[in-house]
Amino acid sequence: MKIPYRFIIATMAAAVLLGSCVSVNPYYDQTKPHRTQQGFRNNYAEWPKPDFWKWQWERRIAGLPKPPVEMTPRAVPEVDFLKANATEPTLTWIGHASVLLQVGSYNVLTDPHLTERASPVSFYGPRRQSPPGLDFEQLPHIDLVLISHNHYDHMDLGTLKRLAAQDGKPPLFVVPLGLEQWFLKQGITNVVELDWWDRLGVGSLDVHLVPVQHWSQRTLFDRNQTLWGGFYIRHRTLSVVYTGDTGYSRDFSDIRERLGAPDIVVTPIGSYEPRWFMGPQHVDPTEAIKIHRDLGARYSLGVHWGTFELADESLDEPPRALAAARAKTGIRDDRFFVLKLGETRRLAAMLAGPR
Repeated sequence: MKIPYRFIIATMAAAVLLGSCVSVNPYYDQTKPHRTQQGFRNNYAEWPKPDFWKWQWERRIAGLPKPPVEMTPRAVPEVDFLKANATEPTLTWIGHASVLLQVGSYNVLTDPHLTERASPVSFYGPRRQSPPGLDFEQLPHIDLVLISHNHYDHMDLGTLKRLAAQDGKPPLFVVPLGLEQWFLKQGITNVVELDWWDRLGVGSLDVHLVPVQHWSQRTLFDRNQTLWGGFYIRHRTLSVVYTGDTGYSRDFSDIRERLGAPDIVVTPIGSYEPRWFMGPQHVDPTEAIKIHRDLGARYSLGVHWGTFELADESLDEPPRALAAARAKTGIRDDRFFVLKLGETRRLAAMLAGPR
């Protein structure tokens, strides 16, 4: 079989995410098991680096991912409302893992990505299959940007630079350990880095970086040299957990024990196939429901689907798989939901209802 040149280039670019090195971790702390001399590690599981090239060959032979049956559904964004809103808590799905949270007069973005590719190069790599639900001009003024880890689909340089240059005061960028220097090198100086369980007060918000099961890498030579994590955002009216990318682990029971059950969880439901490759690092919808239950959440929003082709399932499969998992586990549809691109969910009525 002749392998197209474009396929070779694509897989070589993707392999940038899979290198490793051994170095002395400047954050090493013998009292904290996740901060080792070689880098950072998970609390409950480490796994051998899976065979990326085997996966690429298998999916190439099988013709995966299959094209979606339908494109990711879109809503007409409530731009005027979002820009004027300073009182009502809301969630808006922008695409992939990018969510706008409005709470306590603050506008918060999770892992914002509004550009064309999730790649170290502009000419190749995973390309956006669905335009963002909100573009830069439609966003309200952003106060806080939460970065879960340094993978290209979660930490996008073009988006971050545009946000840092927004009219008025730039947002505060909150990042895991090791990423502050990267931001400073890009000329983005309004940045704070946190360790797992650290708390940052931002006005009426408390922001905690919490442990999840994943990994980090930006180049061929920096595997697990920076930390990863999720965020627990607490306001007197609302508490939200954004997990970032994660495999399933006991971390979520730990989060509930230490910080309490949140009102809403924002968690991935996509990029989960094949399980032999993705299992330790990306939950599937059934495991996302386990996270919902472990945290004792009132509601959950499923994200990380419908935007970039990063795994073997089709772009439109995750919501169907979530619906099947809900039916099997007895979770009501309204308790673990998805949104259309650009759709805003106003939360006051939801939170006023029974737990």
